[in-house]
Amino acid sequence: MVTRRDVARRAGTSEAVVSYVLNDGPRNVAPSTRERVLAAITELGYRPNAVARSLRSNRTTTIGLVVPDNANPFFAELAREIEDVAFEHGHTLLLANARDDEEREVAQVRTLVDRQVDGLILIPSHGPGAWRAELAHARIPCLVVDREIEGTNAVQVLVDNEGGAAAAVRHLIGHGRTRIGCVAGPDGFHPTVDRVNGWRRALAEGGLDPAAMPVEHAPFGRAAAYRAGWRLLAAHRDVDALFVTSDEQAIGVLRAAAELGIAVPDDLAVFAFDGIAASAYTIPSLSTMRQPFEALGRTVVEMLLARRAPGSERSADALSQTSADAVPERIVLETELVARGSCGCADPAGGEHGIDPVQDERVQDEPALDEGRGGPTHE
Repeated sequence: MVTRRDVARRAGTSEAVVSYVLNDGPRNVAPSTRERVLAAITELGYRPNAVARSLRSNRTTTIGLVVPDNANPFFAELAREIEDVAFEHGHTLLLANARDDEEREVAQVRTLVDRQVDGLILIPSHGPGAWRAELAHARIPCLVVDREIEGTNAVQVLVDNEGGAAAAVRHLIGHGRTRIGCVAGPDGFHPTVDRVNGWRRALAEGGLDPAAMPVEHAPFGRAAAYRAGWRLLAAHRDVDALFVTSDEQAIGVLRAAAELGIAVPDDLAVFAFDGIAASAYTIPSLSTMRQPFEALGRTVVEMLLARRAPGSERSADALSQTSADAVPERIVLETELVARGSCGCADPAGGEHGIDPVQDERVQDEPALDEGRGGPTHE
């Protein structure tokens, strides 16, 4: 195995100088010497011992991410964006799946802490829980994304769930819909609460009575939303539009409507939330409030690394600073309204990606293997 000493001999310098080149300091190295060291590293195929480097620097160049369910397209697409930004900054992402189980969530947080990740990004399954104590003891920087948590000073990176939902419902009202029901996520659970509030607010602003509109709550996911949508539509045949709190749920609702003989969008307009890649390929394609996945990924990674930087005042874990009147730092990003066929707007062939069904090749400006860039759901 090639060692640092071998590199130093080949470059005609000391092991300390090789270390300065590899670690970009702490001492400066003359450009000509640096070039000799880099050439020797290439010629010999030297690879630094990452474990030893981590012990010396107290850095592992890894970031942990805990998600409620990595089979959910929303979390999968968000994780990809986070991983891309982490890679850009020289870090590897370690993904852990809680499977919507609180005990497993705690175990995954503990595992990532034990692996000495440089920071942790957490999308909690059940709000504040036992994972908080794990992070308080670990004292590593942590950001919460997608879920709003009360009673903590934790930095939370969110989207405008209420404002986005209100915009979707206003769009449905603009199509002349007056009986607008809602298929929502779990009751009392963020971001369901904010999206349902946005639905109610837009109805009231449009002169419609929210209390007179049916709402069904169900776990996030296609199967549960299919059953909830069936119940709502079978019991309320006068409903002419639905706001659905996630694209995954809306896919299940579209199935229920088809089986009940309800045509979308002629009989029933549907507007969802999130903008996952699959939303462009339903029939009709889903109108949705698209979340800014790239901006979410960049924001959480760069904020996390900034809190890990030497001298950062926020390097300690903020989740340990809890109180009943704690006011969390909240960063709220905007969503984008994407009107497609399910609400009654134009529904071009190939969805928004412009694929010609006659030709085998995609349009030149569509990146291969990246259909979800322009579109991402949820929970």
